[in-house]
Amino acid sequence: MRIRIVDAFTDRPFAGNPAGVLLLDADSFPEDGWLQRVAAEVNLSETAFAHPTPGAQDADWALRWFTPRAEVNMCGHATLATAHILHSTGAARGPVRFSARCGVLTTTAADDGTITMDFPVAPLTSVVVTGEISAAIGADVLSVHETGDDVGDLMVEVVDERTVRALTPDIAAVAALPSRRGLIVTAAAESPATTGYDFVSRGFFPALGIDEDPVTGSAHTALAPFWSRRLGRDELTGLQASARSGLVRTVLSGDRVRLSGRAVTVIDGELHAHP
Repeated sequence: MRIRIVDAFTDRPFAGNPAGVLLLDADSFPEDGWLQRVAAEVNLSETAFAHPTPGAQDADWALRWFTPRAEVNMCGHATLATAHILHSTGAARGPVRFSARCGVLTTTAADDGTITMDFPVAPLTSVVVTGEISAAIGADVLSVHETGDDVGDLMVEVVDERTVRALTPDIAAVAALPSRRGLIVTAAAESPATTGYDFVSRGFFPALGIDEDPVTGSAHTALAPFWSRRLGRDELTGLQASARSGLVRTVLSGDRVRLSGRAVTVIDGELHAHP
């Protein structure tokens, strides 16, 4: 059984966000405990498991994502990684429809290797700014939003890009915040005309075993509508300013958002512990 490690939202190895990808030969998933143990063994932000769905009307593959600790409802970078493997190995051509917890997600691949994913927009609900949140991230907070059930984060706006980059949050305090998944911290880019990106973010998910996620595609289902309203444009580019960093291009279209990026396969190996 082949397992690959793919760096997503980057065009070079050892950057972006690494994901495990396991394409299953069967037309159903193994038991959940085995999936979780594989994800814990891979020990990356997410490991994606996919199997073909012959005869299904609305999807070509079924897709699930696991962190080292839990299954999640939505994951952007591991979806991109899975689509990259399907196209780069010749297992798929043209658009690929994935059936997932958050609905049907469609991906398309361009000739240059860019993968574009169609995701539902995360609804944003403004919540009260508290001292608890400021203390957890060690910075003043301008606004806070909840990001809906599929994403399940608190999205925190701070004053500027330098604040986002300099954050050294109290990880235990972040884990104790009232969110189902984690914390996204964001600000407008300081010099978009010269840097090529419009906003920056970082993501912290200690409750899922991920102190800081390198590039969180699913967070951009909330970041894209937030910054599109602020900046007055439907097409934007976000930089996730982690140590590995990565770019996510976003296009807002009603209640959907298209997320685009590149990916690179860095490891192609054999999984001997079969279900």
